[in-house]
Amino acid sequence: MAAQNLPSSQPSFFRKHSVLAYFLLTFFISWVGAFLVAAPHLFRHEPIPQLAGLIMFPVMLIGPAFSGIFLTHLFDGKPGLKNLFSRMRKFHFRASWYAALLIPPAFILIVLFVLETYVSPVYAPNRFWLGFSFGLLAAFLEEIGWMGYAFPRMRRPGNALGPAILLGLLWALWHLPVVNFLGTAAPHGAYWFQYFLAFGVAMAGVRVIICWTYVNTGSIALAQLFHASSTGFLVVLSPARVSPAQEVHWYLVYAAALWVLVAFVSTLSGKSLGRSPSE
Repeated sequence: MAAQNLPSSQPSFFRKHSVLAYFLLTFFISWVGAFLVAAPHLFRHEPIPQLAGLIMFPVMLIGPAFSGIFLTHLFDGKPGLKNLFSRMRKFHFRASWYAALLIPPAFILIVLFVLETYVSPVYAPNRFWLGFSFGLLAAFLEEIGWMGYAFPRMRRPGNALGPAILLGLLWALWHLPVVNFLGTAAPHGAYWFQYFLAFGVAMAGVRVIICWTYVNTGSIALAQLFHASSTGFLVVLSPARVSPAQEVHWYLVYAAALWVLVAFVSTLSGKSLGRSPSE
């Protein structure tokens, strides 16, 4: 009888902490999925083969996509899902924002050109054009969760920059189970942790730029396209003959270039990230 006296409208713990619910569910689904793929090799105390590592990543994509849709329906119902899918179909915004899609290939090419010219020819960009397709599925599924669900709830009035950085760091951490299978020098051996740090700093910078485009357009579709551009051109252009140590070095330079851009954007737009350079 005592339970009947509790207010029926009392919010649950996860409703009050809807962002925490997203990260717990996303990491659980993605990391458990990756573990199940790798488990047969781990239990036999043998290295995880490259094929298993490649399978782990698409399995992990289920986490952010499912969590974003499931929690939106759970907390916001059908109107929330309608809003989510409408933002995924939003392509009508100032045309100049489409130019942001050129940021990843331009920065990658500039960094590699400088390193090839002044450090070593080994940094010459590759031209593995089929690799662009690798980013399409990841971009479409991941952004349902990262930008469709998490960031709008993390963002605060007048402060999108701090939440964007935090989201970028958590996004980088989410890649941890497969980080040794990313990049052209994979597996990275003794350099895997250094590569993870360099990769993580670069991805956090990419995420802030994605959040900047989202704040100004409200478009998950643009976030998906930017993610596809970032991942796709990393696969297409990453130098094919670098050693693990050299891959760490070029990712660090790329990360530094991205954070210079982040500093410029935040100076121009403020913590809100809400003023377009063209305004």
